[in-house]
Order: sequence, then structure tokens, then C-alpha cells
Amino acid sequence: MLVADPNGVAGWRRFREELSAADDPGKAHLLAAQAARLRAADIRMINRAGLGHVGGDMSVLDILTTLVFGVLQIDPEQPEAPDRDRLILSKGHSAGALYATLAAAGFFPESELETFAQPLSALNGHPNRVKVPGVETNTGPLGHGLPVAVGMAVAGVLAASDRKVFVVLGDGELQEGSNWEAAMAAGHRKLANLTAIVDRNRLQQGARTEDTVTLEPLADKWTAFGWRVVELDGHDHLALLDAFTQPRDERPTCVIARTVKGKGISFMEDRVEWHHKVPSGEQVTTALQELEEVQA
Repeated sequence: MLVADPNGVAGWRRFREELSAADDPGKAHLLAAQAARLRAADIRMINRAGLGHVGGDMSVLDILTTLVFGVLQIDPEQPEAPDRDRLILSKGHSAGALYATLAAAGFFPESELETFAQPLSALNGHPNRVKVPGVETNTGPLGHGLPVAVGMAVAGVLAASDRKVFVVLGDGELQEGSNWEAAMAAGHRKLANLTAIVDRNRLQQGARTEDTVTLEPLADKWTAFGWRVVELDGHDHLALLDAFTQPRDERPTCVIARTVKGKGISFMEDRVEWHHKVPSGEQVTTALQELEEVQA
């Protein structure tokens, strides 16, 4: 199993301190620049490996950046601390985005990203909790993450713990019925310690979600199952921070984050073919140049 990188952890702690001290424009800039760095790391990783789900990685990275660098009560040097907050990436095919984020926070050395999807690497195409610190449960088969998150939230209540559970779902994944069984159970149990975040980029493998199986009216469905619903721009870091940290009532929270597949890279944005496609060397150069402008 991989182990924490002290230098990475120190950088993560400094970032958290700077973020806490910054005003709102400063917070937005810090998180946007960090998300751009993670997008660049992800692009390089996928280019080296020759595989990955780059479009969905780009759409979810603002959410993951905000959670790991601004919200979660975690310690990369103690990834198994009992009262840590839990983060589940249910859309496990976007493992590259999670790996880039965890490495930047010091859960393991960033140099390990070079092994992504290689034989015997801990960084598989889908996250493995036995091999990668910071991964709470193995995901990949869609529709599993929310049921596991509900179980973790119930466990937190039984343990009288203040820990919170966050689970990130793909929107196409919501066509799986297991999610709605879990949503019903969470609403019934009034799991205020649970937050589900829907990466609502409106694209799934091969088509738009609404052309495959209609999801709308999505907010009404979660509300009907007993959830508090927040709809926002999934690339607005301040809106995400507010949604993840505002006081809870006696309901679980669903954040419907409107995102763009391929966000941050002009030739990828809102293009279905980038669900599972590897950029060429020339495209990598273009992408990195665009991302550098955000980091400035």
C-alpha cells in the first residue's frame, strides 16, 4: 500500500491555512488555480498511460478540489483516523481525478501518478481502498457508491461521531435503481451527516443523459425522497464551499452540480467523445497551455 508523502502533506496544510485566511475572491483564486494544476496532472497521467476517462475527470475536479483542499476533516498522514470525514467517488471510472487530488494532498507521492494503469501499480483504472490511502471503498460498477455512503452515514450516527460522508455520483449513474433505494433509506433515516453530489454534466458514455434515460426533473425526485436539494454551478468554488459547509437540518443533502464534461480544455468541453479518449501529443500541449493561464 502507498504511504503519505510528508512534503505533499505540508503543502496541503499550508494551502488549507491560506484558504482559511483568504477573503472570498482569494479563496476562489486559490481553488481555481489548484484545480487547474490537478487538471494538468491528470492530462499528463492519462497521456502517459494511454487510457483514462478524461472528460469526466475534468468535470469533477472542481468538486474534488473543493472537498479535499477546503472542506473535509481529514489527515493524509492518518488516512484511517476513526472520526475522519469520508469521501466516496462513486463514479469510479474518474479514478484519475481522484488520484491526482489525493497525491497533491500528500496521501502518496505525486511521482506515483507516473505508474497509473501500469502492471502491478496501485493506481488501477478504478480506485482500490486496499492499495490507495484516501480511497474509502472500491468503486467502478455504477450505483454502488451511494448505498455504501448510506451505510457509512448510519455507522456515524450509531457511533455518535461528528464525521460527515460525501459521495460523488455521475449523473448517468442515476439510471441505476440501487441509487434510489439508497436515497429512500437515507431520507427515511434523516441522515443529516450525508451529502450526495451529482456531477451533472449531462453526458454519459456515447450520448446525452436525457437521450438515454430521462433524469429530469432531477431536483424534484431527490426532494420527494426526503432530501434537501441545492442546485449550483459545479465549477463555482465559492458556491461549492457554501453548499458543503452550511448548517444542516434533519435531512441528507443532495448537491446537483451543473458541470461541463471536459471543463477547462476548449476542444474537450461538452463533447461526448471525450468520455473515454486519449489526447494526442499536440492536444496535450494545447490543454496544458490553456490550464497554465488559469494558474497565473
